[in-house]
Amino acid sequence: MDAATRKRQSRRRRHQRIRKRIRGTAGTPRLNVYRSNSQIYAQLIDDVAGHTLVQASSLDSGVSKGDDGKVGVATQVGALIGQRAVDAGLTEAVFDRGGNRYAGRVRALAEAARDAGLKF
Repeated sequence: MDAATRKRQSRRRRHQRIRKRIRGTAGTPRLNVYRSNSQIYAQLIDDVAGHTLVQASSLDSGVSKGDDGKVGVATQVGALIGQRAVDAGLTEAVFDRGGNRYAGRVRALAEAARDAGLKF
């Protein structure tokens, strides 16, 4: 097994451990973050109904790469998901970092979502 496969499997294992304890509902959905090498995606998910309530990603038209690079893009995505959640009437969420460390782009997205009015 090469290093990339081992790293991917370790992240999936960590995510499964997190998902055993975290569950989103309609009132407090799960804010799921997926980070690839070039993009970042965020969704508010109602696990009981199995529906995505709100989503935002770095591929959306309102997000542009600025001088801050990937962290700046993650900040914009966090602000966008927070604004869309507030517009949809959602104020609380449970944060699911997707097996990634709470640092860098994941942290920037979370803090921007908090600044936009989302509590978790």
